[in-house]
Amino acid sequence: MHPTGRSDHGVTVAEAVFAFMRQAGIDRIFGNPGSTELPMFVDLPKDFDYVLGLQESIVIGMADAYAQITDNAAFVNLHSAAGLGHAMGNLYTAFRNRAPLIVSTGQQVRELLPGDPFLFNEAPAEMAAPYVKWAVEPARAEDVPAAIQRAYFTAMTPPRGPVLVSVPLDDWARRTHPLPPRGMRFGLGADPERLAELGRDIDAAQEVAIVVGPGVDADRAWREVQDLAEKIQAKVWVAPMASRAGFPENHQNFAGFLPARQPALSDCLSGADLVLVLGAPVFTYHFPGTPEHLPPDTKLWLVTDDPRQAAGALTGTAMLADIRLAARGLAANCSPRPPLTGPARHVPRVAVPDRITDAYLYQVLTDLRDPGSIVVEEAPTARDALHDHFPITRPAGFFATASGGLGYGLPAAVGAALTRPGKTVIAPMGDGSSMYSIQALWSAAEHDADVFFVILNNGGYGALKGIAKLGQGRDVAGCEIGHLDFVSIAQAQGVPARRCDDPAALPGIVKEMLAQTGPRLLEVIQTPPAAT
Repeated sequence: MHPTGRSDHGVTVAEAVFAFMRQAGIDRIFGNPGSTELPMFVDLPKDFDYVLGLQESIVIGMADAYAQITDNAAFVNLHSAAGLGHAMGNLYTAFRNRAPLIVSTGQQVRELLPGDPFLFNEAPAEMAAPYVKWAVEPARAEDVPAAIQRAYFTAMTPPRGPVLVSVPLDDWARRTHPLPPRGMRFGLGADPERLAELGRDIDAAQEVAIVVGPGVDADRAWREVQDLAEKIQAKVWVAPMASRAGFPENHQNFAGFLPARQPALSDCLSGADLVLVLGAPVFTYHFPGTPEHLPPDTKLWLVTDDPRQAAGALTGTAMLADIRLAARGLAANCSPRPPLTGPARHVPRVAVPDRITDAYLYQVLTDLRDPGSIVVEEAPTARDALHDHFPITRPAGFFATASGGLGYGLPAAVGAALTRPGKTVIAPMGDGSSMYSIQALWSAAEHDADVFFVILNNGGYGALKGIAKLGQGRDVAGCEIGHLDFVSIAQAQGVPARRCDDPAALPGIVKEMLAQTGPRLLEVIQTPPAAT
């Protein structure tokens, strides 16, 4: 008998963990296995699917998009300190994306830990800080299942995000007791008094502008925000550098995308005397500018479920609330206004150019793709063209890196496809961006992920060149990568691929490839023809 009177006969730590994962609706493990995690995956239960990534950053990227779309935590396994180190860039992105991930990392057997053994982690809980919500290496093997259970609930509590549990190698086979079932209701409410105060400010304003951020999509609030915008006839802007879409971009009230600099941002909002920011920081800047964040005499309210955003707002009044409930409450209590006259935003079509430009490529994709498809994007040079010519019109329909770090998009597209959305995932990628995680093509082929990868090959790091030009720079070292062959790279990993450099041929090729299923890649050559 156990000293406490409990029976020593129970289940293994691995069995207890798998039982909890079933209870939580988790049946996939994203990983790259190593020797310190091996016991967990020997005789993996048949009802679990192991999604292999060939490098740890790819594992995190796949799990990130998968978790955001399924609206549930994804389970990730990484190899000790080295594997966690490889994953850190995309772990930071997952933190900024607010993706709920349970990251388990391997650790050497407990009896070796005092002697600095090979392949161990000296500081497993500290290594990932501050980019996880919680991290722990349980004091006893018996505590591992409870730690993973706590990790799940922590990851899923708003604001969502990754957590980490370090598990020594010999813990998985130890005996423990099954976890008692428990539940938790996630999400915040919306304070009626604060909503009433905000509603009075909206009614008193001459013109209201709404700024939507990724939190609108994360809180499943598209319909409620659209109802609110239509009732108060507000122009709707997307927050700077938003990683998710929060409003149909073909809607009459849609005004466009706020730039990440001043005074251009405040100029966009100059007609409004009240700005309502939903689920975004106030504000995200990429370049320095004037110190004013809003036009004079403009009032701002921020509604978010993220205390960090609320505390860090540079101006205005912040309210912690579930965005869907807040928007629903405001729409029910605010007074209706006359409709806006004319479309808020108009983008003219692009004529067929002499070479494939960003704008023309996105126009062709828009003309031919199913509007219900998911888009995962990482082509920084072409982001403005995407905003202008590739409107996102559905919830959970657009994903990008919130951190600005590269290497997220390619694996995230694979993770999105593994949710089986019923439609092809479209993944526009820059040539430089794609090389940060090009091994994700192997995972796409291995799992027959329905992804149409579109590589925008401009021969270098175009975004960096563009920033240099803004600063009156001329030549920037290390920006030319022009001798890559993405067709060969894709085919070598099992992904069918084609190349196109002819604008006239592009629509036909895109139409043909969109009609296919499974992973496939189109390399679009954008470099100007060589001088003769």
